[in-house]
Amino acid sequence: MSIQAQIALRTRKLGVLIRDARLASRKSLPETAQAIGIPPADLRAYEESRKAPSLPELEVLAYYLDLPIQHFWSSEALSDDAARTEPLDLNRLANLRHRIIGVLLRQKRQQTSISLKALAHETGIPLSRLTDYETGERPIPLPELEAILTVIGGRVESFFDQNGPIGKWMNDQEAIREFIDLPPELRAFVCLPVNRPYLELARHLSGLSTEKLRSVAEGLLDITL
Repeated sequence: MSIQAQIALRTRKLGVLIRDARLASRKSLPETAQAIGIPPADLRAYEESRKAPSLPELEVLAYYLDLPIQHFWSSEALSDDAARTEPLDLNRLANLRHRIIGVLLRQKRQQTSISLKALAHETGIPLSRLTDYETGERPIPLPELEAILTVIGGRVESFFDQNGPIGKWMNDQEAIREFIDLPPELRAFVCLPVNRPYLELARHLSGLSTEKLRSVAEGLLDITL
């Protein structure tokens, strides 16, 4: 399958997932578009797979709808859980993230010594558009970002927001998911206050070097023998 065909297929899948997420949260199209700072016509185009959103737009959409961003890489419909939002300027955050992603993309491309002209040839994306993407003048549709990364190497997860309010929220969501995935007996152990000293000890030991861990183990052996 050609890269352009992959982009078209990804765009169609994103449209289905975005509409599913919005309907599951019981949000209207106009109010969702207003909350994340885009025209309703753009959101409708995303849902109808005529256009594709950028990663920052997906981030603020996931935050607004209170769902894990991994939903947009899944094939499952969402439940009817209620959503919650925080009073953040999501449009400003998305615009800032567009510029940050442009910088990261340019750095990644330069590290692999691929010229913009060569990248345009490999992906079929016009050179002028790639230039606008790297300068942050134009949002990068997610399917095109993924296609670019298949050429220059890299994972889209490395472009996720890490330090902003949405990034912290996404990290919290991931931490909750990882906790839920623990075996029931481990979850019960972690939740007992009496076990906190053991958890603190484990955290401390995880930061020790191999030599120090060996020394601790040898000391424990001396005590028990």
